[in-house]
Amino acid sequence: MSQALVECVPNFSEGRDRAKIKAITDAIEAVTGTQLLDVDAGADTNRTVVTFVASPQVAVQAAFAAIAKAAELIDMRAHFGAHPRMGATDVCPFVPVQGVTMAQCVQLAQQLGQQVGSQLGIPVYLYEHAAATADRKNLADIRKGEYEGLAQKLADPRWHPDFGPAALNPKAGATVIGAREFLIAYNVSLNTRDKGLATDIAFELREKGRVARSAADHPVYARGAILTYGEHSFPCGNCGHVAHDVEAIFAHCRDAHGYDLADLLRQNAVDPDNLSGQKVHRAGHFKACKAIGWYVDTYQRAQISINLTDWTQTSAHQVLEKARQLAAERGLVVTGSEIVGLIPAAALLQAGRYYLERQGKSPWVPQPDVLVTAVQSMGLADVQPFELAKKVLGLPQPGPLASLTAHALVDEVARDTPAPGGGSVAALCGALGAALAAMVANLTQAKPEFSHRQTELLDIARQAQALKEELMAAVDGDTDAFSAYMTARRLPAGTADQKTARQQAMLDGIKLAIAVPMRTAQASLQAMQVAQRALVAGNPASWSDAAVGCAVAHAAVKGGVCNVRINLKDSADAQYVAATQARCAALLNDAQAVMTAVDAQVEALVA
Repeated sequence: MSQALVECVPNFSEGRDRAKIKAITDAIEAVTGTQLLDVDAGADTNRTVVTFVASPQVAVQAAFAAIAKAAELIDMRAHFGAHPRMGATDVCPFVPVQGVTMAQCVQLAQQLGQQVGSQLGIPVYLYEHAAATADRKNLADIRKGEYEGLAQKLADPRWHPDFGPAALNPKAGATVIGAREFLIAYNVSLNTRDKGLATDIAFELREKGRVARSAADHPVYARGAILTYGEHSFPCGNCGHVAHDVEAIFAHCRDAHGYDLADLLRQNAVDPDNLSGQKVHRAGHFKACKAIGWYVDTYQRAQISINLTDWTQTSAHQVLEKARQLAAERGLVVTGSEIVGLIPAAALLQAGRYYLERQGKSPWVPQPDVLVTAVQSMGLADVQPFELAKKVLGLPQPGPLASLTAHALVDEVARDTPAPGGGSVAALCGALGAALAAMVANLTQAKPEFSHRQTELLDIARQAQALKEELMAAVDGDTDAFSAYMTARRLPAGTADQKTARQQAMLDGIKLAIAVPMRTAQASLQAMQVAQRALVAGNPASWSDAAVGCAVAHAAVKGGVCNVRINLKDSADAQYVAATQARCAALLNDAQAVMTAVDAQVEALVA
């Protein structure tokens, strides 16, 4: 069973004193079981974003240690920086990663909040999924007024903290703790030092939008006159329409623009039931997007600082492309962008495939190529180096065998050890067969004379790449499965309990040692099928590549089946053995049918 893991992303109000930052991260790493993933310090924002993962209770211990150390080292009375903040540890969210629910992360936030409030005397607010009330869900609403307005906020009964004293901690300020989905912190850089221009674009992008204005001669929206609601005059903030009553403007915004005006107004602290004399608001372009503008002296330019709270709904590259459009309208240029903290591999792969498609290229090329395309297209190395291994969460990592050079892998197979053996070699053959199918499809789809087949060819490439990745993982997976079985065989059997435990471990081990090569055989049959499709749909000049792909994948099917059959002898489950033998026979028959058809097609091509 995989370990339960949560990600914790505390933000500290110190980005300049490296010794203090190191002391805080040392406090995290001193808690056994934590893995520090990223430390992103900014001098101009005077803020450091730290990312670590751990099991749930270990994460709480490490977060508390870091918050305590920050309260000891950081004095908010002397703090200033470009980023909004209200405490030494400004915000500390828990994010579910593996084997943990959002509800469990909420419990972790509550546990940590109680501990920080009672033991450190720091006011604590809970936000996002951990928020007790709707008006505390949004971090920006809690942080409004920042540290300087905190004493006044704490004096307001509506803003008494969830934990800790309802009084200012002068040195540490207040801390916001919560549970949220993965957030992408993303900055877009502009060729200007004007913070106002960055803010103007930020307000157009963010979900809560901005105050609506009348049309102005200049594309900078902030220069128009502010619109207000009046008697029988209810302007739409997103177009020139003017409704005569409240119901009509709400219906117009819903039907014409697809947003809930009441929700938009509440986000901007406007009562939707009392609009007379209130400012009109205009919805931004993107859901789950928060943005502000700021100036970063280190980079000598302004940036649009963006938080994407649900990247599956609004992606970084979507926001970037809109920012590029809005910047060009204002006579600006987006010079690049940066990820603060980490970005999920899936999000960056999505971006890379988007840009490859725009270039007329196949998006179904090897993942490293897709990731490099994303980094280059988004200008992620514009203001500082962007290292994939350090900045991308969940990046596929090849196993030790798959990481070897071809020559070293062949040598490893040739040594007098039982693993790696036929199962790993079969998986490699299947991966090579799938790779050849992808190659033929990708080579062909870019040629104008095959444009009528592009949909089919891209689908072949997509399936082939996925099969290639799965089979490459099986190169190590087969050896690991065999090793697990051998380990089980070496378990002690001196007592009745030991014998029972050893027998169960061996049973589990042999089933795994069978399941891995069985899946290799199944995936390799699929690789044969996509190679056959590539042979039919691909460039006739590449028929030999598709045919070779099918042939090596055929060998992989046979190899996988051989490894299944040799391991079946160690299973005492007769019903399981019979069912598995039947599956093997069906796989071999299906593979032979594909190979026979491919041979006939090849003969027709060379005749």
